[in-house]
Amino acid sequence: MKNFDKFKKELLSNPEVKKAYEERKMEFEIASTLIKVRLASNMTQADVAKKMSNSQAQIARMESGHHIPNFLSLQKYTKAVNQKINLLITPS
Repeated sequence: MKNFDKFKKELLSNPEVKKAYEERKMEFEIASTLIKVRLASNMTQADVAKKMSNSQAQIARMESGHHIPNFLSLQKYTKAVNQKINLLITPS
């Protein structure tokens, strides 16, 4: 996970990348969290896909940061990696 965080920090040092990230921060944070929990579970995208009865390509799309997966998909993903969703809504 440290390598991922280091990579993210390096990318965000570029002002153009940082601006694009801020515009789509939620998508990237969801993707980043999915990747982190999968790696912490010592699983590949193919492992998660098999447990979810999906393709590896679908898992890659969920982890891409280019869209927000629907809640049902997030539930299936977190179950596949032996985690659960904890929703927290706070004032801005």
